[in-house]
Amino acid sequence: MQQGAKARADIVRVDKVHLRLDSRAGAVDILRGVNLRLKAGESLGLVGPSGSGKSTLLMAMAGLERITSGAINVAGRDITNLSEDELAHFRRDHMGIVFQSFHLVPTMTAVENVALPLELAYHKDALEQARGMLAAVGLDHRQQHYPAQLSGGEQQRVALARALVGKPNLLLADEPTGNLDQKTGEQIMDLLFTLSEQFGTTLFLITHDASLASRCDRVLHMRDGKLVRTKT
Repeated sequence: MQQGAKARADIVRVDKVHLRLDSRAGAVDILRGVNLRLKAGESLGLVGPSGSGKSTLLMAMAGLERITSGAINVAGRDITNLSEDELAHFRRDHMGIVFQSFHLVPTMTAVENVALPLELAYHKDALEQARGMLAAVGLDHRQQHYPAQLSGGEQQRVALARALVGKPNLLLADEPTGNLDQKTGEQIMDLLFTLSEQFGTTLFLITHDASLASRCDRVLHMRDGKLVRTKT
């Protein structure tokens, strides 16, 4: 758990964010005036019932979901109106994302999956850095295996290595243990917290597990598209 987070600069600012989607039954308000601040190096857990807007908020912070109104600033840049290409480059340079599903490229080996974001950023030593990250998550011996040859826990370790290999400012994790058994999930979370702290990465974690969320510096609660209660 990070100390002195309140004294640090904001790495994320979410201001009066609304997101409304059209459906056959009419307009649905998914996010309803959300305000949020994350400090550099802070870990923050977000809990709440299914359908409360947690994943939508994460997707909006990643620039993967367009908000209806409001503003989102990440690492000193307003991402609200960036183009898709600008957002892709910004995510590559500043964010890591881990989902419940692993989203690995099935035709690439573990080391190739981890190296991918670095290669897209034209890092000449992409494979070398990827090998180092795989070793950091305990998969030095599985570098040349394809996703289908790996267990669920191993695939999530690869996904975590890929998310952190570029040492991003912000790591967004959406139920990263949701497809794993308890023991494997605990191992993944130990790695996630350890590596985030090691790299000074700000962590935004969505989870249904209150005990897991309590490992974060702060815990936020979401209901019906609003942040309704904060536990420090």
